Amino acid sequence: MSKKLALSGGSRAVQSDPEDMFTWPIITKEDEDAVLEVLRRGAMSGTDVTRQFEKEFAGWQGTGYALGFCNGTASIQAAMHACKVGAGDEIICPSVTYWASAIQVFSLGGTVVFADIDPDSLCIDPKDIEKRITNRTKAIVAVHYLGHPADMDPIMEIAGRYNLKVIEDVSHAQGGVYKGKKLGTIGDVGAMSLMSGKSFATGEAGILVTDDCEIYERAMAFGHYDRFDENIHTDYLKPYAGLPMGGYKYRMHQLSAAVGRVQLKYYDRRCEEIRKAMNYFWDLLEGVPGIKAHRTSDSSSNMAGWYAARGIYKSDELEGLSVSRFTEAVRAEGVNNCYPGCNKPLHTHPLFINCDVYGHGKPTRIANSNYDVRELDKDLPVSMKFSSMVYSIPWFKHYRPEIIEEYANAFLKAAQNYKELLKDDKGNLESLGGWSTYFRR
Repeated sequence: MSKKLALSGGSRAVQSDPEDMFTWPIITKEDEDAVLEVLRRGAMSGTDVTRQFEKEFAGWQGTGYALGFCNGTASIQAAMHACKVGAGDEIICPSVTYWASAIQVFSLGGTVVFADIDPDSLCIDPKDIEKRITNRTKAIVAVHYLGHPADMDPIMEIAGRYNLKVIEDVSHAQGGVYKGKKLGTIGDVGAMSLMSGKSFATGEAGILVTDDCEIYERAMAFGHYDRFDENIHTDYLKPYAGLPMGGYKYRMHQLSAAVGRVQLKYYDRRCEEIRKAMNYFWDLLEGVPGIKAHRTSDSSSNMAGWYAARGIYKSDELEGLSVSRFTEAVRAEGVNNCYPGCNKPLHTHPLFINCDVYGHGKPTRIANSNYDVRELDKDLPVSMKFSSMVYSIPWFKHYRPEIIEEYANAFLKAAQNYKELLKDDKGNLESLGGWSTYFRR
């Protein structure tokens, strides 16, 4: 391998054709046949395939109930309603996450209080939660961000002391494990996206899991008119059966359910290979200055399907080299999608500052509050520097050591030649990451 940077005329580190190393989801004739069966009998808007998928998913998840939704956003909104989040209530959520972890609370008349993230896990920092709890706090949203499990033990301890519900957002980490427990089974309810970009991909769908019958039935009542019927067990819901209490139509499309049933059969095995490949990549870079793996250190936890993989950047170990310049060098080595940043902190978006969504005559964020929750946004230091702390890495779907080594060498070359890169370093771009996509340039 040439040690000279490709930016300076050296040969690229990545020479091989990756072929299907990054192709996802893996769709076979079995998936196609399952979809065609639904199409040919005109059952796209039915529930029979979805109910079967829910049963199988609950069995795999290890929960008493699973409920399919049209997307992950709907499943998280239904989870909030199921936890009785309503007018004037507050949820606590990390500022660094996809917007669908939090915004739906506005539609319930509630608001969000943002907490900071841990600089290693990049998930909500349990040490920052307690000081944000008020008498209006109803739930904590624990996002297993970029596949890394949130630190659930202290989160559950805090929730127990204050009688709060815990909603696990498992959209990045389906099938992941925290200290031997499957993500989504630790809190009161788990909700997640199953859209085509996720590690568990069914097309466009979401799913909610819980062991609590009342939570399950409240979620069903919220947006499933055709299943909110006389068979429910929760007494206070029975008089309203027949129509969705939230006024939403949130059922899962059966084409997605059909794909989900097939994907579930192979998911664990495929994720195991993904983790083998990703861990090999990080093992090759262990100890390289400036580069730190974003992965679990506890052998009883894992990174699920390693969705939207990132590395943690240590600029101080490379004499202040900007992550923008570092990733520019890596791209020149043939890693085309290596960019700095990820999700921008939500509390800095105007929607959470001054937008009046529903015509309250004041910002929706404080429309039903008795104090200005936006004042708490001033104390989120890790969230504010997050975009300069991370960069995208390849998301390998197969364990092929020779190819993985080429990609690892691209990062190694950039780190080893940092002094040369410093000469033309113009600093970080003014804006890193994005609001709605992980790969905003």
